[in-house]
Amino acid sequence: MKDYDESTAFLGQWGRFQQVVFFLLSASIVPNGLGTFSVVFLTDIPRHHCLIPVKNLTQDWRDAIIPIEVVNGKREQSRCSRYRLDVVRNLSAQGFIPGRDVNLTDLEQEGCVDGWSYSKDIYQSTLVSEFDLVCSDQWKPPFTATACFLGYLVGSFISGQLSDRFGRKPVFFTTMAVQTTFSFCQAFSPSWTVFTILIFFNGFGQISNYVSGFVLGTEILTGDVRVIFSSMGVCMGYAIGYMILPLVAFFLRDWKSLLLAISLPGVLYIPLWWFIPESPRWLLSQGRVEEAEAIVRKAAKTNRVEAPTVIFKDYSAHDDDPQEHLNVISLVKTQSVRSTTVILCLVWFSLSIGYYGLSLNTSRLHADPYISCFLSAAAEVPAYMSCWLALKYFPRRLSVICILLLGGASLFLIQLVPETLSELAVALEMLGKLVITSGTSLMYAYTAELYPTVLRNTAEGVCITVSRIGNCLAPFLLQLRESFEYLPYIILGTLAVVSAFAALYLPESFGKPLPQTIQQMQKRESMKCPCITRKELLKPVVHLESRL
Repeated sequence: MKDYDESTAFLGQWGRFQQVVFFLLSASIVPNGLGTFSVVFLTDIPRHHCLIPVKNLTQDWRDAIIPIEVVNGKREQSRCSRYRLDVVRNLSAQGFIPGRDVNLTDLEQEGCVDGWSYSKDIYQSTLVSEFDLVCSDQWKPPFTATACFLGYLVGSFISGQLSDRFGRKPVFFTTMAVQTTFSFCQAFSPSWTVFTILIFFNGFGQISNYVSGFVLGTEILTGDVRVIFSSMGVCMGYAIGYMILPLVAFFLRDWKSLLLAISLPGVLYIPLWWFIPESPRWLLSQGRVEEAEAIVRKAAKTNRVEAPTVIFKDYSAHDDDPQEHLNVISLVKTQSVRSTTVILCLVWFSLSIGYYGLSLNTSRLHADPYISCFLSAAAEVPAYMSCWLALKYFPRRLSVICILLLGGASLFLIQLVPETLSELAVALEMLGKLVITSGTSLMYAYTAELYPTVLRNTAEGVCITVSRIGNCLAPFLLQLRESFEYLPYIILGTLAVVSAFAALYLPESFGKPLPQTIQQMQKRESMKCPCITRKELLKPVVHLESRL
């Protein structure tokens, strides 16, 4: 049996069929870029203080009723307390002047029993101002982001198995509908609890749609076009959506309007069902040879080339045991596959917690959240371009190791920068984000190239599931700054360096066809431990050949 790439070589790599699949799948990722970090604007906390009824108070007491606190060396109004209103009213009625006749520090304070007043300098409203998620409820905004990431985690795990069982295309469009529907419904949430439940399912749809679309493209496209798609196509679609987000949020400063605008693009993708085909690789893995041939013949007609009489000659649905049902357990059954899976999960985790940790930390770059978000998004463009160059010209394993070492080094160096050179610290942090973003993009392609068709989507889903644990931990990692300012950078840098050394033992996939079976995957060579290598060299060559 010929390899799939060889069997479909007559199509060429960049005909009209491939162009349609490439651009439509890349465009389908734009809503993901819009939705992922929309939580930055939805749950941002405007400046606020206790609401003060204006009746029976002089202007002097209106200005003085909010206590002054020192936060990070700066004096600002208290966000969660005020001087007791009944006492202040009494003093105001008697004509006392605060600071002159009355020592404010002697006055008793109380909580914001009448609610809060929120600044509208930046936002008309956010989820925080809508449901008063401040003071005793200040844990709710970060938990909202965590709920979304938990949806990512569940979606990463489940969608891969669903896609391997029911097909790439049905899962891709179903989860796109889930993403659009729940994003739309969020705008009408009557409470924070309902919003949190909806954002969980929204996150589930977002990541499931992304993974299914990515795998669908890598299986339909071949050669250099597949490399460009996996490193530039879907990633640039994501980056474009990410960069559009602050622009949309700038003009729509009400959280409900922003959510409605983010959900609308999903409706525009309904017609794509008639233009994006099922993966012929997946159909072949299920023994549906006739359907796979029909898709390839239609592609040949679109590309205006002649297809051979028999495209997939003598094709067997599985070279593995036909009675064996491959699932997530198959990723850890054999030693070679298990080692690859564990190392990939470690690398994915390190890159993910680094990416989201640094992305959530970019608010320090500029006082304006819209500019901060755009700068963070813009840094991803050169990251994806460098990833494409790495995928095109350099071995995968070497690229991953270099990226992890460079990212770890830049994060370690931040603690050595003097406070007077804050711009250099920011530059190192952005360099770390750039290379980690590039590594994250590269890992999608690398992981897909290592696993066979029957396990590819499941493997991608498991690796991304582990990475989503990093997503959920990233906000809490940033809180360690309270103990030691540079502790988050040290942890992220350490994870990157450890992962770089672990990646030495991954197989290489550069310039090799995608494996179709478990046996083909196991034949991939990877670096061995020196002691194991010496033992193997002592054995007769005939034994090594027979094992292969």
